[in-house]
Amino acid sequence: MSNESQTRAWIEVNLDALRANHDTLRRIVSATRHVIPMVKADAYGLGLDRVVEALARSGPWGWGVATASEGATLRASGVVRPIIVVTPLAPDAVELAASNRLTACISDLDALDQWAAAANRHGPLSFHVEIDTGMGRTGFDWRETSAWGPAVRERVEGNLIWEGVFTHFHGADAPETTPSATQWERFRDAVAQLPVSREDLLVHAANSAAALRWPEFGADAVRPGIFLYGGNPAPGVPNLPVPEPVVAIRARLVYVRQVPPGSTVGYGATHISRGWERWGTVAIGYGDGLPRALGNRGEGLVRGRRVPIVGRISMDMTVVDISAVPDAEPGDVVTLIGRDGACEITVDDVAALAGTISYEILTGLTPRLPRVSLP
Repeated sequence: MSNESQTRAWIEVNLDALRANHDTLRRIVSATRHVIPMVKADAYGLGLDRVVEALARSGPWGWGVATASEGATLRASGVVRPIIVVTPLAPDAVELAASNRLTACISDLDALDQWAAAANRHGPLSFHVEIDTGMGRTGFDWRETSAWGPAVRERVEGNLIWEGVFTHFHGADAPETTPSATQWERFRDAVAQLPVSREDLLVHAANSAAALRWPEFGADAVRPGIFLYGGNPAPGVPNLPVPEPVVAIRARLVYVRQVPPGSTVGYGATHISRGWERWGTVAIGYGDGLPRALGNRGEGLVRGRRVPIVGRISMDMTVVDISAVPDAEPGDVVTLIGRDGACEITVDDVAALAGTISYEILTGLTPRLPRVSLP
């Protein structure tokens, strides 16, 4: 741990827990299916290099990223397995993707023509076709497969390789199952209409939630993300496996004071002490990615006890009421996500209090927080 993290705040990344979550998902979807871990957004904020190194021993089929620059970073680190860019490539990113032998995801014929031209310049390049079955963001329309399918097929020649086809569920995290089942049937129907042998394509659809709930939707490969990183991919759905917690956020108490009744704290003075209170200033704020929405709502753990956040969260500091921990002192560790003694705050707990999802909590953690690998 750096000197900075010893005196201020840091993130702990439990790599054993990360691998355990991968193994849990692998058991559910069966060993016959490939796994394509999603490592976009710096591996959901945990650190791309450490996550890829930790999961590489599990033998993934490849890796999923969101941008050509993310893929280029992976290649530069020595990764040789396929790297799928799961969002459409901007025209000015095609050259970077091609020069790094990334796999493009294609949603329209113009993009395919650009990728074919890049293959003529750089040698063999693979692509996966996205089929839009209801997500609506990107992809060829599932209802028009008979039109675009042959148009894609006739462009596949020379150095262009049609390697896979996929879709994305929009409601796999919701209690209602019908929308996902409908999407699955649309996808199956579209794949059956493609003018290419099913055996020649890698077919994939399931994210974390779908892979855990419906292993039969796993097709040839699954694309897990949040479950690997310790988040519940479907918080409203009972009986799903509980992921091992991967991330802990800890910070230091840097100031402690006793305040009389009527004292105010934070911008807007939104907390007023009702009696004598003991406040501790924690060296972390929304500039580190701690959601401002946790002001007067969130909690921390100090010496194994829960303490409430009081007042609004500032960019660099947060105040907690440590009246229930009279022995707390500057230098003590405050846990904002993670376990301390018998108490635990999960990333999903924080997301619920902040009115968002665990994905946003993790990817919102800023580079100012050093990432420390455990063990």
